[in-house]
Amino acid sequence: TKLILFINSFHPYDALVFILLQIIQVVAAPIPGEITGFIGGFLYGPLWGTVYSTIGLTLGSWLAFILARFFGMPLLEKLIRKDFLEKFEYFMEHKGMIVSFLLFLIPGFSKDYLCYILGVSHIPTWTFLVISVAGRLIGTIMLSITGNIARNEQFLALAIMVGIGAVIFIFAYYYRDKLLELLKKQK
Repeated sequence: TKLILFINSFHPYDALVFILLQIIQVVAAPIPGEITGFIGGFLYGPLWGTVYSTIGLTLGSWLAFILARFFGMPLLEKLIRKDFLEKFEYFMEHKGMIVSFLLFLIPGFSKDYLCYILGVSHIPTWTFLVISVAGRLIGTIMLSITGNIARNEQFLALAIMVGIGAVIFIFAYYYRDKLLELLKKQK
């Protein structure tokens, strides 16, 4: 609630502050994206929460991508754990765009780190932007809907959404290595 009060304190520029917060959470990751996506829906409803989140996530993703492109591997080695980075080098070298898109779809997967990793790949900037926006969109919509449900105090619907989200997150987290191995085997 402190974050919601902080954002609201900037009225009538609160939407710009929210977008800036989304940019910062991608580039520096001080707040999990799931929380800010939920807050977007809580404050602005499902439509505008999704729109504002998408603007902020896109700008933040682009900035992380550009930073990695400019500073290269030395930046990635400072930001990203070595084992995480090694795990995804294979995909960047061998699988490319489709797998990158699928990685953006996986709930709980570190999409922010993926933006940095893709920045050192050969993927064109516009292709990256399309992949990151499309890959994040379903999750962003779901978080905005969930935030709006919470604001409207629809507690049964909220429990169902949180339950479904938790099951998907736990499944994706538990089977993440198996999912990655499966993606490696795809032609």
